[in-house]
Amino acid sequence: MPDSTTSYLYETRLNILHQPLEIIDEKAIADACEFKWFNQTLCKVNESVVRMAVIEGEYHWHKHDEDDEFFYVVEGQLLIDLEGRTVELSPRQGFVVPRGVLHRTRATHRTVMLMVENAGIIPTGN
Repeated sequence: MPDSTTSYLYETRLNILHQPLEIIDEKAIADACEFKWFNQTLCKVNESVVRMAVIEGEYHWHKHDEDDEFFYVVEGQLLIDLEGRTVELSPRQGFVVPRGVLHRTRATHRTVMLMVENAGIIPTGN
């Protein structure tokens, strides 16, 4: 499990990019992405945030002790490794990883996804 001093090669932007009443162009943001692993908070909805990620490769194994995570694939294919199985998501498919469940996301080729999670979540896990 990672600790608070672990450094990762992920471009994670926690700033809220759009305020209410603004149009969010997810495709333009994804098309402009030059990173292999990119995560941008798009907006806040109540006490949750909607994040967009462009990924290729794998994230580290982690869990969130207090927060569920929702993943929704826009393009590509997302693999979510859980203990004992792997979930494969294609475009227009979503999946919830419940709090406390050890998991790892990965993509063998460029994948764009949306995530909905608590605004206070630590993306790299607890």
